Amino acid sequence: MAQLLVVDDELFNLMMIEELLAGSHSLVTARDGLEAWRRLDSSPAQFDAVILDRRMPGMDGMETLRRIRQDARFQLTPVIMQTAACTPGEVAEGLAAGAWYYLAKPYDGVALVNIVKSALADRTIHLELDRLDTDIKGVLAMTCAARYRFRTPLEARRLAAMLGRLCPDHGGVTLGLAELMLNAVEHGNLGISYAEKGALIASDTWLEEVERRLAAPEYRDCQAELEFVRENDELRFTIRDQGAGFEWRNYLEMDPARAFDAHGRGIALARQQAFAALDYQGSGNVVTTTIRLKQESQP
Repeated sequence: MAQLLVVDDELFNLMMIEELLAGSHSLVTARDGLEAWRRLDSSPAQFDAVILDRRMPGMDGMETLRRIRQDARFQLTPVIMQTAACTPGEVAEGLAAGAWYYLAKPYDGVALVNIVKSALADRTIHLELDRLDTDIKGVLAMTCAARYRFRTPLEARRLAAMLGRLCPDHGGVTLGLAELMLNAVEHGNLGISYAEKGALIASDTWLEEVERRLAAPEYRDCQAELEFVRENDELRFTIRDQGAGFEWRNYLEMDPARAFDAHGRGIALARQQAFAALDYQGSGNVVTTTIRLKQESQP
């Protein structure tokens, strides 16, 4: 069982999270950021993920998150921030500080369960790749251009985790690429709309519907594609899917109208994760993102 550290100063919230997750995960609780940090610092290998409230007395969630992200021991530990502080600026601040997901209170319990499941799956992929890290980096360092095809969410996550190794900030780049590639699979090739995804998450049938569509005859041969090009100190990734596209302009920024939704932040999140540029083309089934490997000199 994965071990989770749950941090919240409200006993009711801790009890609610324990009721949702205790059956499938081992939980340790902390009532403030300082207690949480002491537990992490004393046993850095103990926890697979952290569920963190933002507003707490003493050391608040943002300070705790910054400490976690600045410590190399917790580079692969996803932090899910759950909070009532959900203005667009607060969401952007939390994501920029390194939150794996920013969940607005009040939220549906199913959403938390699925987010934790996805965060742990990402951690597992990163751990697998870390064991092969030297070989992967050596091969990628020799690669100037490549083309990859993928059709499932797992393939998208694995490819994002591998290609993220090209960059110094591989955590942020991996997360951003994964969001764009998952969008290409789920919304592009499989044709699941924003409203449909929300309903499926609410009914806890999201993963089952993705698997059903992947096996259906009309979607079975659909593939997405990622092209990678290295030019001097710049990396460029172009992702294409076979869908009809979508109104991508509505998702480039954090929208207050979607603050309480369990999804819909992926593209805005991707724009903040170490990308110098993110550009959609045409109807939205092609997106190019650019990463600069060296900081531009200041005038």
